[in-house]
Amino acid sequence: MIPHGNSCLIEPRRGRSEAPLPRHCILVFNPEDLGAFLRCFPGPVPRSHKLYLSEIFTGEFQGVQIAVAGPMLGAPQTILVLERMIALGAARIIAVGWCGSLQKDVRIGDIVLPTGAVSEEGTSPHYPVESSGPSPDLHRLMAQSLRSQGLTMHEGVVWSIDAPFRETVEKVKKYRSEAVLSVDMETSALFAVSRFRGVEMSVVLVVSDDLSSLKWAHGLRDPAFRQSRQKVVATTLEAVCSAARNLIQPHLSGPRDCNS
Repeated sequence: MIPHGNSCLIEPRRGRSEAPLPRHCILVFNPEDLGAFLRCFPGPVPRSHKLYLSEIFTGEFQGVQIAVAGPMLGAPQTILVLERMIALGAARIIAVGWCGSLQKDVRIGDIVLPTGAVSEEGTSPHYPVESSGPSPDLHRLMAQSLRSQGLTMHEGVVWSIDAPFRETVEKVKKYRSEAVLSVDMETSALFAVSRFRGVEMSVVLVVSDDLSSLKWAHGLRDPAFRQSRQKVVATTLEAVCSAARNLIQPHLSGPRDCNS
């Protein structure tokens, strides 16, 4: 139950004329990756919804209906889209994005699979949960799928921040000493909201740049980064299909109404 005085004035709802979404969905932060996902489908993937600044495309992949949503940037915009998607029926969601490394052994092109997140964004504190993190079964499936593709993967805590131009030397040193793997803008909010709403969530991040030396090194043109992104797209779609075929059983409590 939400503490007294925290009932919400606005709840995400499905409109009368809105089509529902399939339960299996992928959130994609970057437009380049969104295009890569859509190209993996065997035929054209029509746009089914437009939510704020993002578009949702719904198609069939290996016999499974999947919605792919994007692009989006930062916790507030991402959660606006996620909340509406949950209201439309999304229940098992994988988010795919990029991150900056904070550790010397987490290299450009590696994969970070977050098990938790330090929040320095302003969205997740508004979702009261005792703990947050990925869905254990979905996280495990993603880890197995990524390893099977020979990708170098790291599991651990990430740091989510709203202000990428305020990733200060002092903070990088602090989180590096605490074994935080990387920095992004959305993971902590995704974990909080998915736990609050009772849906399954896993986050996959490709390392696009490196802050571990206390100097910024970008890897957007690095062949390892490009190859990893391609593998992550294909692997994520395969994992969604595996989940849909009941290789993992859902453990959902059902979407939670803020006013309940």
